[in-house]
Amino acid sequence: MASANAKSITRRDFLYRAAAVGGTGLLFNTMSAWGLGIASTAAAPPQLSGSGKGKKILILGAGLAGMTAAYELGKLGYAVQILEARSFAGGRCQTARKGFTLTELGGDAQTCGFDEGEYINHGPWRIPYHHQSTLHYTRQFGIALEVMVNDNDNSFVYLENGGPLSKQRLRPAQIKADMRGNVAELLAKTVQAKALDQELSSDDKHLLLDYLAHEGQLAASDLRYKGRSGRGYAINPGAGMVPGAGTPSDPLGFKDLLASKVGHVYSAVQDFPMQNTMFQPVGGMDQIARAFEKRVGKTIRYQAEVQSIRQNDKGVTVNWKDSASGKLASASADYCICTIPLSVLRTIDSDFSDSFKQAIASVAYAPVGKIGLQMKRRFWEEEDHIYGGHVLTDIKGINTISLPSAGWQKKKGVLLGYYHYQTAAIEISALTPAERVEFALAAGEKIFPAYRDSFESAFSVAWHRVRYNLGGWAEWSDKSRAKAYPLLNEGQGRVLLAGEHMSYLTGWQAGAIESAWQQIARIHERASA
Repeated sequence: MASANAKSITRRDFLYRAAAVGGTGLLFNTMSAWGLGIASTAAAPPQLSGSGKGKKILILGAGLAGMTAAYELGKLGYAVQILEARSFAGGRCQTARKGFTLTELGGDAQTCGFDEGEYINHGPWRIPYHHQSTLHYTRQFGIALEVMVNDNDNSFVYLENGGPLSKQRLRPAQIKADMRGNVAELLAKTVQAKALDQELSSDDKHLLLDYLAHEGQLAASDLRYKGRSGRGYAINPGAGMVPGAGTPSDPLGFKDLLASKVGHVYSAVQDFPMQNTMFQPVGGMDQIARAFEKRVGKTIRYQAEVQSIRQNDKGVTVNWKDSASGKLASASADYCICTIPLSVLRTIDSDFSDSFKQAIASVAYAPVGKIGLQMKRRFWEEEDHIYGGHVLTDIKGINTISLPSAGWQKKKGVLLGYYHYQTAAIEISALTPAERVEFALAAGEKIFPAYRDSFESAFSVAWHRVRYNLGGWAEWSDKSRAKAYPLLNEGQGRVLLAGEHMSYLTGWQAGAIESAWQQIARIHERASA
């Protein structure tokens, strides 16, 4: 028999877990499908005193990390110059709208043909509430935000391989309600059968049964789950003498839900970085990049491709090529902040030590692809009453279809036709842009009958084939975090590294910003010594 202390701990733990499950949605908080790191903690840049006047800082890359560093160092009086390989600033903080062009390595040129006002955030596309570093600048720069619907209970989950629930359009509200109800019933029966007498006192059992009855909306007479209004109605209630109005819908079978493994798909949006509602800038995510560019644009030299990095005990010299003219040039500074993705930096000639180069080469980058599809009418709103949120599916190569969280009830809209990673991203990236469109339409029309007929134009990206990125984000292994990250985080000599890859928030703008905050503090400390 367990000791009294062990019994007490088991009881508290059991009741705590039951309450926690009831608050977040039973059985839907077990996966971390995004795998993109930990929560942001920094809310403002470091408060640095003193002056940087008389010191020059060279920044490689005008993404968010580079522009953050330039903006904050400029306040301290440093002379800052940014070398940017592209003809525009922002790095991966991009929005494709009418006229935007992209040519992937070995691929065809694409020019976005969306209507004026329509766009797709083919880079970062959402901001969690706890990414206060990103929100610090949207607030400071006056960038208007709107809600991004990241989890919509009225959207669809569609499984090709869902066992008894295959090829059905299931509403997340149905799945949540029925899983919660059935598990609550099962646990209530277990309590009634006295199977938990060793863990629960008589009072505990009474309180737990009362909780389960409310959590699962179980019948008072026999504590059975028979459905709940939260899962939706077969015929919605309303006004008038409509036959059957207010008719409850039939719940999905518990064994069918278990066999379908539908919870494995839906739990993807329950990871910590994912809230039901998030933020997005009005008019596109590139509003953040544009706001930075407005403030530091005079320091940026565009179409400047870095060719080599050299340093000594007095400074850093970077040789670069003007991609428009082909002319070679160089720039020198006291210190350098390099924000070039490690996937690209490893290809650039440098005098870094062998161990530093090996650390750079040890970090993998995620193959990532997205496609935006402009539809001539919002059939998802008109016919299925879905306003924002994601359609989650196991259709090979799709992963997620996301419906726009702006322009409600307008005639047209651009939805995200797929958002995939790893093998799927590699396979689909080998297709031509036209073939990618066909792939996306063939999948989408299985879920939405109006998909193909409503399609007008598309824009796709495979980030691992984008020249100055070569991947969507850095993917650290436990081994590289332990061995390479500390080395790279310290930088080498007068060169420090920054970017989303130099954070625990890889794949997020906050990671880029906060890595820059960290490195400007180090630069300032060294320059002031």
